[in-house]
Amino acid sequence: MLSDLADYVIGVDPNRDRITLAIVDARSHAVLATTTLPTTPRGYRESIQWADRHIDTRTRVWSIEGAGSYGAGLLSALTDAAQMVIEFDHPLTPAAKDGAKSDSLDAVRAAREVLGRQSWSTPRAREAREGLRALIAARDSAKVPRTSAINVLRALILTAPADLREELRQLTFTRLLERCRHLGPDSTTDPEISATKRAIRSTAHRVTDLSSEMDELEAAMHALVLRLSPALLQEPGIGTLLAAQILISWSHRGSCPTEAAFARLAGVAPLPATSGQNQTRHRLSRGGDRQLNRALHQAVVIRAKTHPETRAYIDRRVSEGKTKREAIRCAKRYLARHLYRVLEATPSTP
Repeated sequence: MLSDLADYVIGVDPNRDRITLAIVDARSHAVLATTTLPTTPRGYRESIQWADRHIDTRTRVWSIEGAGSYGAGLLSALTDAAQMVIEFDHPLTPAAKDGAKSDSLDAVRAAREVLGRQSWSTPRAREAREGLRALIAARDSAKVPRTSAINVLRALILTAPADLREELRQLTFTRLLERCRHLGPDSTTDPEISATKRAIRSTAHRVTDLSSEMDELEAAMHALVLRLSPALLQEPGIGTLLAAQILISWSHRGSCPTEAAFARLAGVAPLPATSGQNQTRHRLSRGGDRQLNRALHQAVVIRAKTHPETRAYIDRRVSEGKTKREAIRCAKRYLARHLYRVLEATPSTP
């Protein structure tokens, strides 16, 4: 347990404007000191100095709740100071038996609860991985309005005046966007035609701008993926977007101690679905990182169409009596094992 490795745990409950810290003795679970500091670079430095005044640096560990959000700034400062940090995720107990709740109680809980755990989570890597996460978030935010704009454009063309509709509906999507962006102002006095052309032109420009934005973000992602794991892009069925999501979920070497742990993280670890003496059916876990699960599923679907070895594997599983869905689930588990080895063999980056 963590209590066997550390003498003190510093629980941290961060929010937008301040961080609350509590030092807990690992043996007695007694609270030795608490404090509140601002979420600024100076506040992060003062947090380390405050801990140095109370306990020895070599025998302590920091437990941060929300290390990937409000606690990200403190996490970076602690990482630069070579402090041991774990992420306090999924609290199992309330802050107090009587239901009382405060920042100090949450900080104490973050320290006390991890002491009883036999396994704990290390915060995910930042730097290039965090850059990938930011790029994916920005691209996803552009993808939704682009899809909405495309639907609006098609609806406008569907209800446009007959002559304009017949001119546009025969074009491919690329030529349609180009034609719609260059629809000139109509000299006719018909308000319907004039207003419809203006609406189509405006919507086509929006689709083009969002498409360009998504392409630029994907190009930036490609450069980061090449830096982190170029071998991942050489895998069949895995492009820049899927590789970026896999790297974000995997984080760094050692974050998943075994390939079984990586499969569990991806939600592809098989779970028994029958009881009794004939336990022949399994199902996949519904937990884990669902974005990583989606990336593996898309990769398997692509490989099933373009990769002969994957097609042969799925056909063999079907011939053994499994359904097509079960065979794909087996392929996802197999792919998770393979990708884990590829990722763990990636040279460490600064």
